[in-house]
Amino acid sequence: MGLDEAATKPHEQLAAHLTERMAAVNVLIRERMASRHAPRIPEVTAHLVEAGGKRLRPMLTLASAEMCGYDGDFDVHLAATVEFIHTATLLHDDVVDESAQRRGRPTANLLWDNKSSVLVGDYLFSRAFQLMVETGSLRVLDILSGASATIAEGEVLQLTASRDLSTTEEIYLQVVRGKTAALFSAATEVGGVIAGAPEAQVQALFDYGDALGIAFQIVDDLLDYQGQSSATGKNVGDDFRERKLTLPVIKAVAAADAEERAFWKRTIEKGDQREGDLDQALALLDKHGTLEATRAEALAWSARAQTAIRSLPEHPIRTMLDDLAEYVVARIS
Repeated sequence: MGLDEAATKPHEQLAAHLTERMAAVNVLIRERMASRHAPRIPEVTAHLVEAGGKRLRPMLTLASAEMCGYDGDFDVHLAATVEFIHTATLLHDDVVDESAQRRGRPTANLLWDNKSSVLVGDYLFSRAFQLMVETGSLRVLDILSGASATIAEGEVLQLTASRDLSTTEEIYLQVVRGKTAALFSAATEVGGVIAGAPEAQVQALFDYGDALGIAFQIVDDLLDYQGQSSATGKNVGDDFRERKLTLPVIKAVAAADAEERAFWKRTIEKGDQREGDLDQALALLDKHGTLEATRAEALAWSARAQTAIRSLPEHPIRTMLDDLAEYVVARIS
């Protein structure tokens, strides 16, 4: 079952609850992505920002702030900041990955060029830092700037780790924390910080975002080998064809005999892939039970997120965030 086929969609409940605040975020995003001197900036940004997507990360910031009793306006600034950071990383990622499609549309680097994508991404990072500073909170600046550095670090680590058979589950987790979880945890943490929540609550929000982001990415990696293209928007085995060493394969390599390891070395490290290799890869994953083991890890991280959010005082949003943690693993449950 794909996320959009689920009977109950917590992210839609959250969006409905936050309609007015998200409208304010969207207004601020449009204002700040404008450029009087370089019209290509809003053209490229609008192509990606207005392409759809659930806007989950900025909603997490708004939700965390409201749940902690915030009644000011800087939650909107921080939500826009989070979305700008996310959009900038997507622009850069598509250049690095030489992607041709995102969210069912041609990527900006395909429609314009790599230079435009990289430079507009840089512009959005700069805008994000301007928005952070306007809150007047050094702690917020520290959290979001730290997340930006962690994201970049994770992407660089992935360049060297994704095709190296010596990559361990620990390194994989570092990559996932960088490319996905860092912005989730920053989004939830700054909501609590701007609301002046007690430290225990701020830590719980961080822990929730961290675990949610890790579960989210593990599910995505798992579905590459057992999902349906119509539900995931990806072809089964895309990660294998792109020689990405994700958790199911890392587990299979760790359990491999000499012959199996030679197969992984040829297909992943050397990129010598032949007809029938994907079927063999799937057979090896099945033989060693790595898909089921990966599924168990995703469910465990989802449970960690639920444990963290349930430590906060009762609130309608807390229930939605609890449901959201279960929802991100609904496709594999």
